Amino acid sequence: MTVFTVSPVVLEIPGRPVDLQLKVSAPTEGTELPIILLSHGQGYSNHLSSLNGYAPLANHWAEQGFVVLQPTHLSSRTLDLADVPGAPMFWKERAEDMSAIIDRLDEIEKAVPQLRNRLDRTKIAVAGHSMGGHTASLLLGMTTEGVSLKDERIKAGVLLGSTGRGDGLTEIVQGSYSFMLTPDFSDMTTPALVVAGDKDASEHLTTNGPEWHMDPYHLAPGPKDLLVLFGAEHGFGGVSGYDVAETTDESTERVADVQRLTTAYLRSRLHGTDDWQEVQFTTGYVESKS
Repeated sequence: MTVFTVSPVVLEIPGRPVDLQLKVSAPTEGTELPIILLSHGQGYSNHLSSLNGYAPLANHWAEQGFVVLQPTHLSSRTLDLADVPGAPMFWKERAEDMSAIIDRLDEIEKAVPQLRNRLDRTKIAVAGHSMGGHTASLLLGMTTEGVSLKDERIKAGVLLGSTGRGDGLTEIVQGSYSFMLTPDFSDMTTPALVVAGDKDASEHLTTNGPEWHMDPYHLAPGPKDLLVLFGAEHGFGGVSGYDVAETTDESTERVADVQRLTTAYLRSRLHGTDDWQEVQFTTGYVESKS
C-alpha cells in the first residue's frame, strides 16, 4: 500500500517548554483507519530519539493500513533541554505528549488534510521501544512514584524491550533515574504485547538479565501476550532506524519478524481479526494470559 508522510506537524501545548512536533505516516487510501502512537527510545544517536526515528516500524505499519503518529519527546537529544525541570528523561511529560496528541486529533486533521474524516478514533494503540516502552506502559496503566497517567482511550499496546521491575537496577540508574525504582504494573490492564529478546541483557540498566524486559508481562494482569525473539538484543535487528550504528544485532530478517508479528497483534486487537492466533512463531516463543 502506498503511504505518505507529513512532518513536522506542530502543536502548541500550554506550559510545554517547546512546541510538540510530530510526524504523520499514513496510507494514501482507506477510511476508518486505526491509530498507532509511537514513542521513541533514547540511545546515543542524535535523531533516532525524535520524530525522525523508527522508520522501519512507522513505514511498515502505515503500509499495513495504520496511521502512525510520532512525537519528538522533550527527552530527545535534538532538543538539548538538559536544564529544564524533568530532564533528562521527562518521563511524565512523555506520556502527557501522547494524551495531548489524542486530545488534538482535530488539529492534526486540519494540518494534514489527507487525513480528514479517515481516522477511527475508537481504535488507538500505543507502541514504544526501550524508554518508549516505559512511556507506553504508563499509558496502559503502569504507575511509578504513585503517579497514574493511564489513558483509557488507548485500547492496545506493543512494548519492545521495555523497562521492568525496580529491584536489580544498576547504581547509575538508581542514582539518576529514580522513577525507575517504583514501577507498579498491577493496574496495567489494557491489552498489550510484550516483546523481548533472549539476548537483551541491558547490563547498563539492570542485573536481572533479559528476563527484566519480560516483567511487564509477568507483573501486569491480563490480557497480555509475551513474545521472546531468539537471538534478539536490544535493537531487535534494527527497529529504531535503517543501518543504525548502535544496533548490535543487525538483521533485516529479525526486523521483518517484528514488523509481521506486531502487525498481526495490532490487527487482532483493534480490528478483532484472527491474525494473531494464526501467525507462525518460527523465530521465537509466545505466552499468553487472559
